[in-house]
Amino acid sequence: MIHGLEGFYWVARCEGYASAARAFPYPITQPAVHQQVRKLESELGCALFERVAKARVRLTVAGRLLFDFCAPFFENLPGVVRAVRSGEVGGVLRVTSGSLIVRGLLPGWIRRLFRTRPDIAVQVEEHTSPTLELLASGQADLLVDFVPSVAAGFIARQVGLAHTFLAVPAGNPAARRGRPTLRQLRGEPFVGYAPGTVHHALQRQALEQAGLDPARGLAATNVDSILAFVRAGLGYSLVPWLDPRGPRVPGVLARRQTGPGTTFPILAVWRAGPVPNPLVDAALRVAPPPGGASGRGSRRPRRPDTRGVVDP
Repeated sequence: MIHGLEGFYWVARCEGYASAARAFPYPITQPAVHQQVRKLESELGCALFERVAKARVRLTVAGRLLFDFCAPFFENLPGVVRAVRSGEVGGVLRVTSGSLIVRGLLPGWIRRLFRTRPDIAVQVEEHTSPTLELLASGQADLLVDFVPSVAAGFIARQVGLAHTFLAVPAGNPAARRGRPTLRQLRGEPFVGYAPGTVHHALQRQALEQAGLDPARGLAATNVDSILAFVRAGLGYSLVPWLDPRGPRVPGVLARRQTGPGTTFPILAVWRAGPVPNPLVDAALRVAPPPGGASGRGSRRPRRPDTRGVVDP
């Protein structure tokens, strides 16, 4: 039926069989065009054209209905073919990311993508803990977050750097002294990420290295909630932040931690495969450089040091 629809489209557009044969994108005779249309009319059981002059036809009511349906396909087909051949394929890029990345890194990145590729739309879904299963199952095209290790079958590129900050209520005695440390907060409640997440494991590792085991505290799913609890005086926390100057939240004193295990690469991760994803490729062409510095970043970064926070 596709050949019949193609012949029908050109006859309707050119209002005649002879002119349709001349307009076809490949060589074809007038009788062949006429045969395509006659076969289509036979399959549908109705006339699609009526003759109004020797070499001119016009659509019947049924023909107008069919033309309105198939015309967009044939009119857009050449552009789609050019896009496929050039690799400039548009569509919906599905991104999964944590809330910190959604707020601090993705807006500028997506703005650059829209500027260069207006044919690409972006669908962002926030997750509480990064998992490669979202990519493996096809639920997402691109994962952007701190990922402790990248398994075989996936490719990663660093697009940012998260710094660790000790966040303390401004009214806490340790904060009033100006340079709070973890050891000064012994016995204080801790506000952490929800158990079972990568970020919670890193927080616990840092506390254990400092010899701390808070007896009570709160758990939250994102850094904004954690900082809100800290601001309310409900405890202290260790939080990641993309800006090396740290979070600027009224009522919270944030002190940047230094040493091994206090910085974490933010990775863009996607599935490896024999057929590249043109939407991912387009996004990577305008991706942020790692750590905010110039450069393209490593496609397979080394595993980060997660031995915990120093300067206790």
